Amino acid sequence: MYDLPSEEVGEPGLPDQFHPLQAELLRLTFQPRTYPPERVFSAMDLNIYYDENNTRRYKRPDWFGVVGVSQLYEEQDLRLSYVIWQEGVNPFIVVELLSPSTQAQDLGQVASDPDGKPTKWEVYEQILQIPYYVVYDREQNHFRVFHLESGRYQELELNDNRLWLAELGLGLGLWQGMNENVDRLWLRFYDASLNWILTPTEQERQRADFEQQRADFEEQRADFEEQRASLEQQEKERAQQRIEHLERLLRENNINPDANL
Repeated sequence: MYDLPSEEVGEPGLPDQFHPLQAELLRLTFQPRTYPPERVFSAMDLNIYYDENNTRRYKRPDWFGVVGVSQLYEEQDLRLSYVIWQEGVNPFIVVELLSPSTQAQDLGQVASDPDGKPTKWEVYEQILQIPYYVVYDREQNHFRVFHLESGRYQELELNDNRLWLAELGLGLGLWQGMNENVDRLWLRFYDASLNWILTPTEQERQRADFEQQRADFEEQRADFEEQRASLEQQEKERAQQRIEHLERLLRENNINPDANL
């Protein structure tokens, strides 16, 4: 595996500034509910080697997710690549971020690479038979999903730019929001309650907001208790003043309050 690196200079479609930000958001929110975290793996710009007889043949998806495989290679080390014949499990979903130089190949609109290698479409559909293939065009703010049916990709109709993956208990959709200080439409995963799955940074921010709200509530409660104690003290003082006033009136009129007892 370590003789098959993921770097090669000069290939078309190398990531721009958007690619790693989008791919990282997918990685952080890919949390299938039907698999334990230690049996889920995903990566961006990592070579997938698919031909044991020709290790020069590989594809490098912008992002892909695998379930039912160890998060670490042989449960002990980070991967340098994803080698199909060693892993024994094919990716479940792959996402390509469209760019002008790779769009035709990503969408299966060309017969093969210039050097005769199969296109990404052919590898994902016919060789790896990846169940879900997603392409996202950030210029058009639109993504398309192809599902493997009878050995061929069929495009799915999306409702409200959302895709539910029942096998994973997980959904994929477009979210308008701030990611790494950039506000735009991003592709990310959501849960069965249609809530966007939070990244660790978002979880920490949410926790901090909750702690601040709790601190504000405790401060307000303390202020309320102080005000209530003050009112009770004021009421006691007024009651005592009324008693003293009444006693003074009785004395001034020579009235013995115990005379009728």
